[in-house]
Amino acid sequence: QVQLVESGGGLVQAGGSLRLSCAASGINFSGNAYGWYRQAPGKQREMVAVYSTGGILNYAASAKGRFTLSRDNAKNTVDLQMNNLKPEDTAVYYCHVPPFPYWGQGTQVTVST
Repeated sequence: QVQLVESGGGLVQAGGSLRLSCAASGINFSGNAYGWYRQAPGKQREMVAVYSTGGILNYAASAKGRFTLSRDNAKNTVDLQMNNLKPEDTAVYYCHVPPFPYWGQGTQVTVST
């Protein structure tokens, strides 16, 4: 049984930072694609940062230069370091292992002005 558990969300002022972490059980991030997605109220879920099995790391345009995706093989976790947060980054953030139907429960990120 695969489980993805996100943590690290919270309330932060604009310009602040948060580090999200996703811990996996039942699947190894190493050897698979993985990434973070987010869904704001009233909007569709969108890709934030994804690492493909081909070794390509893609960031959404809104995340480039501010967010960094990383993986810890020893802990089997993937992190999303988010700096210089903006109110438009407010959303529920989800960990995902494409193309499998594995999603975490999400962690809320709220950025205040």
